[in-house]
Amino acid sequence: MRRFLERHWYAYAMVLPVVVVIAVLVLYPLAQGVFFTFTNINEANIANPILDRPATYEGVGFKNYLNVLSGDPSFGSFWSTLVRTLIWTFACVFFHYVIGLGLALLLNRQVKGRALYRVLLILPWAVPAFISAFAWKYMFNAQYGIINQFLRFLGLSDPPVWLGQSDWALLAVIMVNVWLGVPFMMVALLGGLQSIPADLYEAAEVDGATPWQRFVNVTLPGLRSVSSTVILLGIIWTFNMFPVIYLIAGQNPNTRILVTYAFERFFSAASRDFAIASTYGVLILSVLLVFASVYRRALRKQGEVW
Repeated sequence: MRRFLERHWYAYAMVLPVVVVIAVLVLYPLAQGVFFTFTNINEANIANPILDRPATYEGVGFKNYLNVLSGDPSFGSFWSTLVRTLIWTFACVFFHYVIGLGLALLLNRQVKGRALYRVLLILPWAVPAFISAFAWKYMFNAQYGIINQFLRFLGLSDPPVWLGQSDWALLAVIMVNVWLGVPFMMVALLGGLQSIPADLYEAAEVDGATPWQRFVNVTLPGLRSVSSTVILLGIIWTFNMFPVIYLIAGQNPNTRILVTYAFERFFSAASRDFAIASTYGVLILSVLLVFASVYRRALRKQGEVW
């Protein structure tokens, strides 16, 4: 051990600041959140130094997990919210990938103005999310929004109330998130396309392969490593996507996903239930860890080292 430290002390010294920052900003709050899930902590029994009030919360074991997983509506209807979260996540990631791949294929060709098109297509990603959310919220306005104005122009006399208490609200936030997420997917896949050797396409063309056969047998296998990474990142980011939903639809039960309900439970003036909010946070982390483990195992079976 002594010889090992003498040899590698510089590497550990360089890594130490990062480890300390992660421990302070991530690991300690995570451990505290896990601890809260085994208590009944809320605004009424948490310690308050200003009021000189000590903490009076108590341990409750696994009661919070049992309450949440029971599906009780008073605890957020966990299972129905999980289903809505999965619909939201996979719908967004599917369209992110499909549209991003289509645009990447177009930009990978030698066309006039390709640099300009690339800049324009990256703009949604460059604009701050809250600005985009407020712009789309105005566009989805039932009376004055440009979307419903256009639908009326096409002859639809009763266009939908996009951000009301209906499933149209979920469709609206999915549309916005797809618009925001496509540029990242496009850029990542474009880099993957440019790394595929041109010789493979030339050999396939000489062998008489059609454009579709070249896409299936050359392009998609060549993008497998990039695709597996960006899809996993997209699922994790979208599963935890809070600002788009909350800034556009607010506390709408039809757009409620796990992370927005945890926020509502933690910051709502009516509840301020820190224990249940922390329980949701731990369950969200658990779902993503299980998914990432299964996803990684599936990739390793396919020969991908990840």
